[in-house]
Amino acid sequence: MGPVNAEDFVAWVRRAAELVAADADRLTRLDAAIGDGDHGHNMDRGFRAATDAISGGTLPEDAPPGKVLMTAGRAIVSKTGGASGPLYGTALRRAGKALGDTADVDAAALGAALRAALDGVRELGKATEGDKTMVDALAPAVAAYEAALADGSDLAGCVRAAAGAAGEGAEATVPMQARKGRASYLGPRSTGHLDPGAASTALVLGALADVVAQGG
Repeated sequence: MGPVNAEDFVAWVRRAAELVAADADRLTRLDAAIGDGDHGHNMDRGFRAATDAISGGTLPEDAPPGKVLMTAGRAIVSKTGGASGPLYGTALRRAGKALGDTADVDAAALGAALRAALDGVRELGKATEGDKTMVDALAPAVAAYEAALADGSDLAGCVRAAAGAAGEGAEATVPMQARKGRASYLGPRSTGHLDPGAASTALVLGALADVVAQGG
């Protein structure tokens, strides 16, 4: 598959909003077990705001993909409660900044944007793999994307690899003991639960895979 453009990135945000809305109740139940019990509904509100921010003529027609992501990120920060808003907002804004004014994003550029998103989340949340956070889904996703790219996969193949790794990474949080966030207060009682942030990260990357597959 060839490069993706601003229209594809708009479609990604919209698809992510659809998946989050459909799974909001489950995400909230996951969060109720080890957190504040509001993750799903916060994410739903944030991605709805992001969709509104990039739709309806609010962005210039010639806005590049980076501008789409930065606009969506700002909307998520402003409308999403808890830690999710700053973390997801930072991820999208860092990815958008990495893309710059590029109109057509190839596999290498998208990989660099995803790496920038991960770096931003790590810097803000001070989390690493194994802490039972969204990093446990995002980090393996970025690693899988980069490995697929190095092996010569096209953009679609790289995105599929990333989405698959994100899902596996999220599931791998179940036996972990949380070391960051409110879940860490539970100590050993945080084990046995899927991390809601990792679960929503898998949804967002799954949305990207859906859009790229349709475009391919």
